[in-house]
Amino acid sequence: MQRRKFIAQSTLATASLLAPARLGCWPYAEKKLGVALVGLGNYATRQLAPALQQTQHCRLAGIVTGTPSKAESWKAQYQIPEKNIYNYNNFDEIRNNPDIDIVYVVLPNSMHAEFSIRAAKAGKHVICEKPMALNVKECEQMIAACKTAKVQLGVGYRLYYDPYHLEIRRLGTQKVHGAVKTIESSLGFSMADPKVWRLNKALGGGGAIMDLGVYCIQGARRTVGELPSAVTAQGFVRDEKVFKDIFEMVMFQMEFPGGAVSNSTTTYSSYVDRLHVTSGYQWYGLQPSYNATGASGETFEGKLNFQTPEFQQIAQLDAFAQDVLNGRTPEASGQEGMIDLKIIEAIVKAANTGKRVVLDWKGF
Repeated sequence: MQRRKFIAQSTLATASLLAPARLGCWPYAEKKLGVALVGLGNYATRQLAPALQQTQHCRLAGIVTGTPSKAESWKAQYQIPEKNIYNYNNFDEIRNNPDIDIVYVVLPNSMHAEFSIRAAKAGKHVICEKPMALNVKECEQMIAACKTAKVQLGVGYRLYYDPYHLEIRRLGTQKVHGAVKTIESSLGFSMADPKVWRLNKALGGGGAIMDLGVYCIQGARRTVGELPSAVTAQGFVRDEKVFKDIFEMVMFQMEFPGGAVSNSTTTYSSYVDRLHVTSGYQWYGLQPSYNATGASGETFEGKLNFQTPEFQQIAQLDAFAQDVLNGRTPEASGQEGMIDLKIIEAIVKAANTGKRVVLDWKGF
């Protein structure tokens, strides 16, 4: 156990030492790229802005909000210059601001495509929160816009850089304890307020499966390192007064080419946060797994114990900044976001029809 802990922590330490060295080949290696947050809701306020105070390669340089009072409070708290504060109407003027290198879209799902495309056309690199868009078609438009503008497009998959999730991915993809047989990957919490935008189909896109499904899908497919070949799903609504035109709960199963099968629950009516993996009698997993306050892990051999930063987004933001500076396609790319939307569309189809849906990955 101690040996595994030492190896894992040594790997993380080595990675952190190598990252600045890669930047050294650039003449502006010491420059912190300026990030503008578009949308100042709970996630931007409680997670992203504080994380940007601790990043090494990027900084909070601007904001975009439709609420003047928020603009004033953020301006005072983070010493943001007036010229770096925009609203949704004059957002396109950001093209003329050299302080802003990256635009981070943290808006309701229905606005992701519009503002990501506008940011790309303004010549800014883009991070878009998950789910990347409402559907695959919007994802294609976003990817095309960024390609045309020659800017990077990333998705806010913070767990790509979390040591607990990296360890589960290592155990699964490297078949440390044998080939993965089954996975449970589930996320849910209680949300019964119909006024919340996530429960509005036009704004959120479809309830818990859209909002939380990407976590469950990512957890399973990154553990096995494969794309699912088929899905089945079941949708449920218990409170029709609150959940209108969307599923309150979706349970779904993914089949993988190597033989693994995952089972997931996404729900807005109860708490669950778990990634559990088995390979015969051996098992490992995280509980909690997906929340932003940190994971806790255990295997059949004992507890996992990694040092983690205060905010998971620190590593995510710095990784994207380094990708921009080095001209690399982000690991958490727009392509990854589009793959998840394709899977979600198949899950919804399976839930609506009651039929198994086969996924075709030609062209992806």
